[in-house]
Amino acid sequence: MNRIAIPRHEWDERLNQLLSSFDLFAPVENDFSCDYVKLDAETIPEITYNKPKPVTPLKTFFLPVKENVTAGSNGNNPVVIIGAPNCDVMALAFLDQIYLDNEYDDPAYGARRDRTTIISFDCLSIQEHCHCTTYSIEPVGNKHSDISLALVDDQVILSLFTKKGETFLEQMGVVVANTPEETVLRTLQNKQKEVKELLSKQNNSIPGYEETGQLVEASGDEIWKKYASDCVSCGACSAICPSCSCFLLIDRPGFEKIRQLDTCQYPGFERVAGGEDALGPLSERFRNRYMCKYVWKPQKYELKACTGCGRCIESCIGQINKNELFMELSN
Repeated sequence: MNRIAIPRHEWDERLNQLLSSFDLFAPVENDFSCDYVKLDAETIPEITYNKPKPVTPLKTFFLPVKENVTAGSNGNNPVVIIGAPNCDVMALAFLDQIYLDNEYDDPAYGARRDRTTIISFDCLSIQEHCHCTTYSIEPVGNKHSDISLALVDDQVILSLFTKKGETFLEQMGVVVANTPEETVLRTLQNKQKEVKELLSKQNNSIPGYEETGQLVEASGDEIWKKYASDCVSCGACSAICPSCSCFLLIDRPGFEKIRQLDTCQYPGFERVAGGEDALGPLSERFRNRYMCKYVWKPQKYELKACTGCGRCIESCIGQINKNELFMELSN
């Protein structure tokens, strides 16, 4: 891993020069939240660095809520996404296992991945429902992003992981680039350590990923009926999840096919001809999502289907906290 330091003003200037040839996205705070915006000269200085986490999950750049998959074009400009938290990067790596499968790859997804460079942020603070380390996922960048970034003492510290990341910096034409000073690196390492300790302390009662799968699989019906009683089947938990990707494929006149986001929490998700529905009862739909994430997906894929971002808890209209459910199962 190569690591370089660039002064913040130099970084901003170079991003500004790329606006005509790249589509650049980064998180910017507003009065209500922090979310990705398409950068322009005015928003580059407003980028929010090293804070978890944008409202929009990273998957939305690669799996739009609705798209015509027979239309053909995925855009022309290369895309650079700056500021993805590692929970989202790891969720995208999980989706790669599905959509870039050697035998059944998705060309639209693959084309977007090919033309996108991902610059992740190290999280140097935490939010109430962040619990990535509970599932052995670090709140700092790794090889599943092209570059990871941390802003420390007005220095942009870049860790390079892939050839695509190196190519982007070459295209960026960085003028001032040095090895980070020891004091800056020490400050960064101390902040990273502090974040991990805060996460560990905050989530010390939540069972780990494998244990959660065992608890969910062995559970009885009553606990699911209890928590499902507050569920309104809005599907927000699945829609906002960075690794959920169920969809409908809708045929339209003219041989068009529309791929549209779907979720197992919607009534009728598994309804078939004749009206039969294996997930008719609400409590069974509710439990199905956790069986999928913690039991069935681990049987097929190497990476984790939940990365501990906490968005499903934050978006739930019924204020259902899955971690409270899992802690109750573990007692």
